Amino acid sequence: MATVAVIGMGLLGVGFAQHLIEAGHTVRVWNRTASKCGPVAAMGGVVAETPADCVAGADRVHLVLSEDAAVDLVIDAFADGLGDGVPVIDHSTNAPAKVGARVERLAARGITYLHAPVFMAPVNSRSATGIMLISGDPARIGALKPALSEMTGQVRDLGADPTRAATVKLTGNAMLVVVTAGMGDVLRIGTANGMSAAECLELFETFAPTPGPAGKRILKDGPPSFELTMARKDVRLMIEAAGGPDGMLTLPAIAARMDEALAAGHGDEDFARFARP
Repeated sequence: MATVAVIGMGLLGVGFAQHLIEAGHTVRVWNRTASKCGPVAAMGGVVAETPADCVAGADRVHLVLSEDAAVDLVIDAFADGLGDGVPVIDHSTNAPAKVGARVERLAARGITYLHAPVFMAPVNSRSATGIMLISGDPARIGALKPALSEMTGQVRDLGADPTRAATVKLTGNAMLVVVTAGMGDVLRIGTANGMSAAECLELFETFAPTPGPAGKRILKDGPPSFELTMARKDVRLMIEAAGGPDGMLTLPAIAARMDEALAAGHGDEDFARFARP
C-alpha cells in the first residue's frame, strides 16, 4: 500500500481520499479551509497543517483544486519538500496553455507533473467510477496507470501532448453546459405554451439527439437532410413561441449565426453548416 497525498477537499477530493483509505492506503490531506478535511479525518486520514507537510513522505500527490492559480500556489508551497521522483497528478480543470507551461516549468525543477482531469460527480470519486483523462510522458503514465485505475472506472490515455487532457476536458464540459442551456430554452418554449416542465422533458426520453453524430454532421459535405433556410424558419418559430428572445439562452445567438451563414449563400446546404468552425 502507498502513502498518498490529496490536496483539495472539495466534493471530489473528499471522495478520492475516502476511497483510497478504504483501499488500504495511508492518506494525508490538506485544504485551505481545514474543516473540510473532517469527513476524511473521521475515516483515519491524516490532516496536514501545510501543503509541504501533506506531501512529506508521500509516494504520489493528487491535486483536486478550483483553478490554475490555486494549483500554482499549492505546488509552490510544497515543491521544495517533494520527494525525489514523486509524481504530482492534477485532477483540476485547467487551461491547456497553462498546463503546458506548468509541465515545462516543473520539469526544469525535476518535478513530474501530469494533468488528469475527470468526468465525475462526487459519487464517482467515492466509488472509483467515471472517467479519468490523462496525457503527457508515456513512461510516467504507464507506471501510474495501475494506481490511477484504482481511482476510476476507466483511464483514457490521450497521448504524449501534455495539454491534450485539458483540452478534451473543456470540450466535454462545454457540451454539458451547452446542452443544459439548450434545455433551458426548450423548457421556456414549452411552458410558455401551457406545458409543464415534466411534459416538456417527456419527448427526450425517446428522442435524444447525441453529440457525436451532430459533430460529424457539422463537418460533412453533401446533400442536406434539413436545409439551413428551413431550420432558420423553425428557429424563428421557436423564439416567437417562447414570447420573444428575452431570457432565452441559446436560440437568439444561433439565429444570428444562421443569418450570417444565409448571407454567405449557404441557405440550401444542411442546417449544421452554420455551426462549422
